[in-house]
Amino acid sequence: METAMQNRAGATAASHDSLASRTVQITLAALLGVFVLGGVGFSHISAVHNATHDVRHANAFPCH
Repeated sequence: METAMQNRAGATAASHDSLASRTVQITLAALLGVFVLGGVGFSHISAVHNATHDVRHANAFPCH
């Protein structure tokens, strides 16, 4: 009986850690996406613009 309760407690802790890890990963991915769209998408540096020009047009992201 005691072992079953310990297993449930361990499973709950593992589930919580998994959820926290997933939340951190999703948040970091969203921040990276915002940086790419904002930092690269609206950059006025011609080298950055030229490097990403075709990709932006292929994804229907206006760049000029």
